[in-house]
Amino acid sequence: MKHFLPSTTLALLIGLTVLPMSASSFAANSWDNLQPDRDEVIASLNVVELLKRHHYSKPPLDDKRSEIIYQSYLKLLDPARSYFLASDIAEFDKWRFQFDDFLKSGDLAPGFTIYKRYLDRIKSRLDFALAQLSKGVDKIDLNTQETLLVDRKDAPWAKNEAELDDLWRKRVKDEVLRLKIAGKDPAKIQETLTKRYKNQLARLGQTRSEDVFQAYLNTFAMSYDPHTNYLSPDSAENFDINMSLSLEGIGAVLQSDNDNVKIVRLVPAGPAAKTKQVATADKIIGVAQGEKEMVDVIGWRLDEVVKLIRGPKGSVVRLEIVPASNAPSDQTTKIVSITREAVKLEEQAAKKSILHLNQDGKDYKLGVIEIPAFYLDFKAYRAGDPEYKSTTRDVKKLLTELQSEKVDGVVIDLRNNGGGSLQEATELTSLFIDKGPTVLVRNADGKVDVLEDENSGAFYKGPMALLVNRLSASASEIFAGAMQDYHRALIIGGQTFGKGTVQTIQPLNHGELKLTLAKFYRVSGQSTQHQGVLPDIGYPSIIDTKEIGESALPEAMTYDTIKPAIKPAVDPFKPFLAQLQSRHDVRSAKDAEFVFIEEKLALAKKLMSEKTVSLNEAERRKQHADIESKQLVMENVRRKAKGEEPLKELKKEDEDALPSDDDKTKPEDDAYLAETGRILLDYLGLSGSVAKK
Repeated sequence: MKHFLPSTTLALLIGLTVLPMSASSFAANSWDNLQPDRDEVIASLNVVELLKRHHYSKPPLDDKRSEIIYQSYLKLLDPARSYFLASDIAEFDKWRFQFDDFLKSGDLAPGFTIYKRYLDRIKSRLDFALAQLSKGVDKIDLNTQETLLVDRKDAPWAKNEAELDDLWRKRVKDEVLRLKIAGKDPAKIQETLTKRYKNQLARLGQTRSEDVFQAYLNTFAMSYDPHTNYLSPDSAENFDINMSLSLEGIGAVLQSDNDNVKIVRLVPAGPAAKTKQVATADKIIGVAQGEKEMVDVIGWRLDEVVKLIRGPKGSVVRLEIVPASNAPSDQTTKIVSITREAVKLEEQAAKKSILHLNQDGKDYKLGVIEIPAFYLDFKAYRAGDPEYKSTTRDVKKLLTELQSEKVDGVVIDLRNNGGGSLQEATELTSLFIDKGPTVLVRNADGKVDVLEDENSGAFYKGPMALLVNRLSASASEIFAGAMQDYHRALIIGGQTFGKGTVQTIQPLNHGELKLTLAKFYRVSGQSTQHQGVLPDIGYPSIIDTKEIGESALPEAMTYDTIKPAIKPAVDPFKPFLAQLQSRHDVRSAKDAEFVFIEEKLALAKKLMSEKTVSLNEAERRKQHADIESKQLVMENVRRKAKGEEPLKELKKEDEDALPSDDDKTKPEDDAYLAETGRILLDYLGLSGSVAKK
């Protein structure tokens, strides 16, 4: 077995395997003859046996798991309950507690039967939608007082075709209304939606037995945990490309989200991140090659969208994006141009800056070290190159430079650091502790391996704070957890991602199985799984933790503890945490950036909580105007506090705008970074550790 520890991309790629989500439709019953072949049956039996023998938690394949597989499969195929009828579900319910038996015997027929019914239902719905459009967009009445339930995950299944017809009549009206408010004229709306539905119909007919098999078997695998996946031969090839980083792209990790493709993480220093116009949870609805026509990708499979986005180094791809900050009913988009390129190691290298702060009438200098990823040039390292590049070597050099500049303390910025080399997480820890365990790895048999720093003496013994957020994952969490457990640094920011498991790839006769076989633990015995690392002082999260993070993934393994590897020591921070929190609260209540972020989050939370949308054009336009007005007021309050000119209207993104130069941004202008520095100075003052000025 090949063992894969978290890497820069793996940390969030795991559990986000390409799935045939919400495919599309085609000619009547062209998929009736889809059946599993002998290789697929053998592969399914191999997966059953491998999970039984080697999965970390080894849960039994029984009636309870059968129910999980069944419900997960329905959710995968029809998450918004917009295709299947109640009669379909009643028919499938007879298998509710039998999927364990089917899988043990290699009987894949029920999985195929459900999927083919799903294809039938999609075709029926797309035919209906096209019939509605054929009457003419201008014939759709947008003045009636109707609403559409958009959050349908708990909606009852439609009793009959008439109920589905009414739902889809409203869905078509909603699509028309979204495009009309986004500025499209009736002819363009008619063309866009007709083309979208016809494309989905055409592609539905391309469904292969392999697509059905992967969807079904992967649902089974993911019932164990979200990072255990079945990879079909095509998906396995894509996974290997992602692991080797050998193919140029945009530097983003993508996931299916109903009929859309969602960005779940941007690779630090990657092409998409450099644009400053793409954010986590944005949805990609269109892809264009250079100046060619934009291709509508709503309803496409994730693997097909990925193929469109990939391309040769130096070429340009344009993405049509619905920002995550939009209201659920707002289809206003922006176009972002991205030049494809490989992520260079030197661009992910740690870098330093000086944070100048005045606190209580005194001037202080704090060193800031930003670590985008835990990297190690394995090729140069194995070749014995004395100048090989690694996180630890670079940070050690930067610390030396900062100490020569006589900084009062150091802030290490781990925001958006998705992980990387486990070896580097351990090595970096060794710079800040005397010696001792750094991380524990518990295997499926219960054996605990202890990774240790065996070198006596810490390289840097000065004051330190770590800044983390929801996208700090894997190796970042191991390092941050060690710093917290050794009481070596104040942990400030947001709850981290929470991925604390190790996966391996096992080749099969047909495809591959990626399964979880070990779990990480901090030296305190706490797991980093699910819970992540909790900060000592918390900041409001810009990212919705209910949508992004380990705890947001279905069947995520739980948080637990094992025997600590170190004895509890006196925590020097604990006596001052209440005062530090109080001082932070007072400052943040007056800080324009913190107030802006809090208000922005409150507005986004309110908008996302709305389960229905109006289908009345006047009401919908008024809602959008009200939202834009609130956003403009918030932005101008922030700008006024910073001494900037107020805006008359919200700025629209310019797709041809050049990305901003990070070097021109002062660390003092980063509200979270500056406040982290102030909290560290507060601690030094309260504990009597501030150097005399």
